[in-house]
Amino acid sequence: MQRRSFITGTLAVAGVGALPEFADAHEGIDAALQGSDAADISYLESVFERNTGGYHGRDPQAGLSQMHEDLRLLRDVLERPHTTRDRATVVRTAAGLTGLVAIIQLDRGNQQDARHWFTTAARAAAESGDRHMLAWVLARHAMVPLNYGAPRAAADLAARARRIAGKSPSAASALAAAVSSRALAATGERRGALSAIVQVRGTIEKLDRAGLADTWFGYPPQKHSVHLSQAFTLLGETKQAHAEQEAALTLTTSPSVMTRALLALDAAQCLHTDRDPQGAADMATEVWRQLPEGFRTGLVHTRADTLCGSLTGRPREQLSEVLNS
Repeated sequence: MQRRSFITGTLAVAGVGALPEFADAHEGIDAALQGSDAADISYLESVFERNTGGYHGRDPQAGLSQMHEDLRLLRDVLERPHTTRDRATVVRTAAGLTGLVAIIQLDRGNQQDARHWFTTAARAAAESGDRHMLAWVLARHAMVPLNYGAPRAAADLAARARRIAGKSPSAASALAAAVSSRALAATGERRGALSAIVQVRGTIEKLDRAGLADTWFGYPPQKHSVHLSQAFTLLGETKQAHAEQEAALTLTTSPSVMTRALLALDAAQCLHTDRDPQGAADMATEVWRQLPEGFRTGLVHTRADTLCGSLTGRPREQLSEVLNS
C-alpha cells in the first residue's frame, strides 16, 4: 500500500514535462508506425494546396518570400529515402511547388530563373508519373517564351503539353490549348490559334468542379477569359477581345491587381488596333499610375512596353515617359 502510494506520488510530482525521455520514446514509436516522413509530406502537400490560390492582393515578391522555409523543407525531404509510394507523392508535390515558384519568378520578370524552376518542375512531374501535372508544368513553362518575345518556342512547348494531356478534359489540357491559342496568334498562325480556341472552349464545358477551381492549378472561367482576351487581342479581333475582358472582370472577385492591369493593357492594345493610339496611351498611362510599386515589374511592365513599342509619335513618347520615370 505504501509502495503504491510512493509510485503514484512520484509520478504526480515529476509531471509530464519532467520526462523528456517519454516524449522521445513516443516520437520514435509513432514514427515507426506511420513512417518518419508522413507529417512532413502531408505538410508539404498542404503548402502546395494553400499556395495555388494565387497572390490574394500581395505582390509577387511577397508571395515568393513566404515560401522560402517550405522550399528548404522540401529539399530536405527529397534527400531522404522513401518507399516507392511516398517517393511518388513527394516528387509530385515537388513538381507543384517548384512550378509555383517558377510562375512567381515569371511574373517578377526573372525569365532565366523561371525557366530553371520550370525545368526542375518538369523533371519532378515526369518522375511522379502524373501526366496532368507534367502537362500543367509544360503549359505554364510555355508562358515564359510567350510573354518575353519567343512565341514559336512557346507554341512548341504548348503543343507538347497538349499531347501529354491527351484528349480527356482536364484543367491541364484546357490550359495547354489556351496557351497554344495565344502563342499561335502571336506567330501569325491564325487558323491554328482559332482551332485552339475552339478546343479550349469545348474542354471547359466538360470540366468538373476540381478542374474549374479558381487556383493556379485549375482552369476557372475567369482565367479562361483572361487567356482568350490576349489571344483575340493578338489576332486583332477587338470585339471578341473586349467581350472576354468584360467577362473576366465580371468574374474577378478578388483584388487580382496583376490580372486587372493585364486586362486593361489588352484593352489599350485593342484601342490602338482600332486606330485610337492616343486613347491606348492614355489608358495604359492611367493603368501604370494606379499600379502599386511591387507590380510595376516583370510581366506587367513587359506587356506595357510591348504596347509602347507599337505606338508612334506623341502617344509613344507619353507612355515611354511614364514607364521609365
